[in-house]
Amino acid sequence: MATIGEGLDKAVQGAFTRPIPKTAGAQMRYLVKQHQRSTRRVAELLGISQRTVERYVKNQLKRPRPELADRLEREVRSRWQPQIRAKAKKTAATTAGIMIDVRARFGYTAAPGSTDDARVRHLTLALPPDHAARLFQAREAGSPEDQLRQIAAEALGEVYFRDNGRRAHGLEVELTDLLNLEFEL
Repeated sequence: MATIGEGLDKAVQGAFTRPIPKTAGAQMRYLVKQHQRSTRRVAELLGISQRTVERYVKNQLKRPRPELADRLEREVRSRWQPQIRAKAKKTAATTAGIMIDVRARFGYTAAPGSTDDARVRHLTLALPPDHAARLFQAREAGSPEDQLRQIAAEALGEVYFRDNGRRAHGLEVELTDLLNLEFEL
């Protein structure tokens, strides 16, 4: 199951100008540098011993266990190219907006006499900058996935279902059963 937060992170990573370090030693050296040369902080972050971090930094160890490799890559990826990341978010939130490609079950609350049966739809839309800004702000604030999903549903409801206020007044959209989700800056 896709999540809104992961989709936003992946879209921002698409703006990177250089690939992240590939080897465990290079990734470990990058994290140590990011934590003011403190192998102790990196060890605490990854849940391993300080000596193990030092061995990876010196290339004495080369192949981490799969779970450590995943944590290591995730931590490096979350800190990689912060200025590029910030610039991409700012552009999306102020001028460019964000593309969303979603396949999910949408439910509705509408006026009497209209259908409110939920059904699966596949939508590809350009969300305006104000909706992109709300999504990024909520993600930065550490909002739970339910709140991100609600913001995305409001954005899709406004842009697609209500056509920016030209139709379906009072229609409330609920995003359930998220099957596939991708964002693009």
